[in-house]
Formats: sequence, C-alpha cells, structure tokens
Amino acid sequence: MMKKSWRLLAVLAVLALVVAACGGEADGEGTDETSATTAAQNGDASGGDLTPVSLQLQWFAQAQFAGYYAAVAEGFYAEEGLDVTILEGAVDIVPQQVVATGGAEFGIAWVPKALVSNQEGAGLVNVGQVFQRSGTLMVSWADSGITEPADWAGKTVGNWGFGNEYELTAAIEQFGVEGVNLVSQNFDMEGLLTRELDAAEAMIYNEYAQVLEAVNPDTGELYQPEDLNVIDFNEVGTAMLQDSIWVTEDYVANNGDTIEAFLRGTFKGWIFCRDNADACVQHVLDAGSTLLTGHQTWQMNEINALIWPSAGGIGVMDKALWDQTVEVATTQIPELAGVSIPEGSYTTEFAEAAVAALNDAGLDTAGANFTKAEVTVTEGGE
Repeated sequence: MMKKSWRLLAVLAVLALVVAACGGEADGEGTDETSATTAAQNGDASGGDLTPVSLQLQWFAQAQFAGYYAAVAEGFYAEEGLDVTILEGAVDIVPQQVVATGGAEFGIAWVPKALVSNQEGAGLVNVGQVFQRSGTLMVSWADSGITEPADWAGKTVGNWGFGNEYELTAAIEQFGVEGVNLVSQNFDMEGLLTRELDAAEAMIYNEYAQVLEAVNPDTGELYQPEDLNVIDFNEVGTAMLQDSIWVTEDYVANNGDTIEAFLRGTFKGWIFCRDNADACVQHVLDAGSTLLTGHQTWQMNEINALIWPSAGGIGVMDKALWDQTVEVATTQIPELAGVSIPEGSYTTEFAEAAVAALNDAGLDTAGANFTKAEVTVTEGGE
C-alpha cells in the first residue's frame, strides 16, 4: 500500500465523493433500484388513495435499512397513507444527490456527506436523525498494544477514504498523534487479517463481524472478541452522525404532512425491528439481500444499538451530537473548512410531531430499556 499523509488523503477523499462509503461500502450517483410496496396487500387504512413516494438507500438491501423494509412489509407506510418505493443503493449512487435532483423524495445519508453536498448547492434538510450513535470503529489485534488513539503513533493504520476517514483524522489531530502511517484500505478486513495493517477501519455492524466470522488458522476456531482491541469514536469524542433522512428545502416547504406521515411509518418500522429482530432479518432477506442470515442477525442487533435508546424519541436530533459532527466536519473536510453550517440544515419539527403521535398511540419511541441480544457468530456469516 502507498503511504499518504492524512491531510493529502482527506483532500483526495473529498475530490472522490462521487464514491461515498456506506457501512464499509461505496456509493455514488446512479439509477439502480429495487421497488418494495405492500399497498396492494394491506390497502390504505385511511380509506383514500395512497400517496406515492420513493426512498433512496445508501447501499443494497441489508439490516442497516431493516426499519424501512419492515415499514413496507408490515403495512406501516400504508397505514399512514403512503405507497413507498425503496430504491437500493449501489457503487454509483449518491443518495443525497438523487434527492437533490428529484430522483427520490427521501434519502438516507451520513450527515457530513450531505453537508458537503449542501455546500455544492443541494439544498437538503435533515428531517429525521435515525442513528443516535456512530457505528465506526478502529480495530486492531489484542497483541498490537493499540488501546487508545495515542497508540497509533508509528503504526500502519487503514481507512477507506471517500469521506469515511474524518472521525479518524480528527482523533489523530485531537490527541496530537505523530508518525501515523495512514494508508488506503479496501472495503474489507483482509489487511487486518493478514496483519498488513496494525489497525483497520470497520463498521460495528459489518466489517467487525467479518473478523469474528473468520477462522483463526492457529486454533482452527473462529476469532473471539478478546483477540481484538477496539477504539470506538463515540468514546473518543470525534464521532459523526450517520444514517439520517434527508429531503429538499422545497419539499419541507410544501409537503410537511407527507414528511410527518413518512416518519411515523418509518419509526413504527424501527420500533418493530427493535422488538422483533428476527422478523426484520427475514424482511431484509426477502428484499433480496445477498448477505447471509448469520451476518444479517449480527447486523440487526448492532443497528438496533445505534438507534436505541433514543432519549428524545427516535429520529429527534441530539443537538450536542449535531454540533460535534459540524465541528469535526468543518475542521477536517476541506470543502467545509471555515464554512458556517446554516441552522436550517436540520429540523426536529416533523420528527417531534411523529414521536408525539406514536407516544399517544402507546408506542415506546425512546427504547430506554433496550439492551443488545446475544448473537451467535457463524463462520462466514451463514
């Protein structure tokens, strides 16, 4: 791998935003889609015509998006008077650009990536912050001695680039770590497994599980969590907000009722997945996911932990985390350097209204008692 300074890598990453990673995968502009609707089976609970809208995902069907698939399959969107078509992501699809150009009414994107698009004139508003925590980790072997950011000094540290590296570069800067050999990492954990990398970037719901699903050649058994050290950016203090729901400013101005209805249906879907994880794994598999049941089960469990608990109610922005994300973005992303992010870049109006309605209906929108399940790791995620 070629050695790069982290500042050069950051510049190259922004210039390459036509390919943006989603949970260890890349995305960009394109038109690949998978449609999903249960309106025909479930009908419209309101007795009227369904309003058609589209949702653009960041990547192909997987448990990262289970709440949306559940909202379709369980009829929650139809109950809200909506006929929702879910558009799958792909390598060449940038969700926020699809929304900005009218290809979908709603899109899922990481906050810093959408802010870059806004700086380029996309005019997007975050109307629902589904993930309350970052899923990004730096993973190393237990015998590496890497237990905190300072330990990256003099080590070969991988990252994906393409807008996914800023939590890492912010931590390097924050802790004054010198001599880091920051290198480009493939969208897998091969570099760590072969020890070409001392530390590798991973999403807790995807690549981290890939290591645990691999066989340790020395023992013939699967790797165990105790074989690894993990640095969690939520604990480091440079975590950035990830999966959130975006629409255009014009859509906010003219379609408030539809936004609120979409959020009510979406939140019902995620509540269902919190309480019925296995059913949601099946919904994702039914939607055509290429990932296997074991891996999806792990992913569903970890995705739930990124959402729950939601102290202010699911989808309601935590301003402190927004401010932290903006601080990291405007100090690490070249195109946002020195930029003042407009207050209207997000609104809690619709999410708060949706949460209030669901609370009135007796649903638990905070998940204060949520705890992760014990998931049995399977070889290759089978």
